[in-house]
Amino acid sequence: MNFYSLNKKAPNVSFKDAVIKGIAPDRGLYFPESITPLTLDFFNKIETLSTTEIAFEAIKQFVGDEIPENELKKIIEDTLSFDFPVVPINESIATLELFHGPTMAFKDVGARFMARCFGYFNKEKATTKVTVLVATSGDTGGAVASGFFGVEGIDVVILYPSGKVSDVQEKQLTTLGNNIKALEVNGTFDDCQTMVKTAFLDDELTSQRNLTSANSINVARWLPQMFYFFFAYKQLKDKKKDLIFSIPSGNFGNICAGIMAQQLGLPIKQFIAATNANDIVPNYLKTGIYTPKPSKQTISNAMDVGDPSNFIRIQEIYGTDTELKKHLTSYSFSDDETREAMKEIKNNSGYIADPHGAVGYLGLKEYFKNNKGQGIFLETAHPVKFLDVVEPVLNETIKYPQQILNVIDKEKISFKISTYQELKNYLINTK
Repeated sequence: MNFYSLNKKAPNVSFKDAVIKGIAPDRGLYFPESITPLTLDFFNKIETLSTTEIAFEAIKQFVGDEIPENELKKIIEDTLSFDFPVVPINESIATLELFHGPTMAFKDVGARFMARCFGYFNKEKATTKVTVLVATSGDTGGAVASGFFGVEGIDVVILYPSGKVSDVQEKQLTTLGNNIKALEVNGTFDDCQTMVKTAFLDDELTSQRNLTSANSINVARWLPQMFYFFFAYKQLKDKKKDLIFSIPSGNFGNICAGIMAQQLGLPIKQFIAATNANDIVPNYLKTGIYTPKPSKQTISNAMDVGDPSNFIRIQEIYGTDTELKKHLTSYSFSDDETREAMKEIKNNSGYIADPHGAVGYLGLKEYFKNNKGQGIFLETAHPVKFLDVVEPVLNETIKYPQQILNVIDKEKISFKISTYQELKNYLINTK
């Protein structure tokens, strides 16, 4: 399996090279050259398969022979060492919980898979030391820090917007030490992401430091997110109803992975990209004009993205706007609507949703005004990661799970920067 750049101005590369490079030399995202649907037999017997067996079948064609089958199965088994339960909310809506991993966010799967791929590629010491450079709007940083902690031959540098991530999120990405470094940026997530993209294109910098990305632009971070949708389908009691997924969407990696699962044959009728005030994609679907905007700060901060990187992959999959609009619906919701949804979910079902999950729930409610089916929204992070929002809204005290107790009292260590030049100087001078 080769991967090509969506900008079409760079050579095709192997899975290994796509993972290590992160982004193509022409600044394009990598995309697989082909997608072969899984067999009908696979779907017919999915209830008898383990999570490892399901994930292996979903991803093996994209990895190809870059990692031997037995090694790939070990990587997957180690990555998926926690549960992914579907929890009913009402008769037509359920939630898929993706927060049972070490940092209590959905990004644990992609980060762990990617880190273990790097570990395999570094086994023979044939790969030179790599710096994983990543921007985070909240959960990516902690997941990448946890996933890559102590991986030999890998340094991790995480950029995050100062004052715009929750206290728990900040502790998860600033307290590990060892090969993990945190840079606190005076700006927004988009500023962090722009710095990262600029670094990849800086020949002076890349000649001195081998850089790769662990954002969902990296195929090893993005593709494993397909697994969630298969796991949810396995748990459905009635597989004949139209299946609708509502995904809280920021950089659009998660929903794009779901659309890849659909291309592999998973019978998903409709995807809903549920966004907060950062409504670039809802506006695009209304107007046909894609207009990136500076990101706005909201209570669902992991979705505060004004130019979602992965949307171009969704356009590549569907080919035309007509086909895209047939499968993808998108709605935007305010912070006030999100708070009311959190209250509604709690009052009607007793379930405590985080602000991102609440936006996903709102997407299904809106869609079901004119449609029917089985709706699943993704609960992408544990409510404890957003105590400053959840506790006042629900008047509820959330207990710290063990994963959070492990970091909450540790000392934050970060290095403050404001400009790209400061980032470049840091990377050149701290090897």
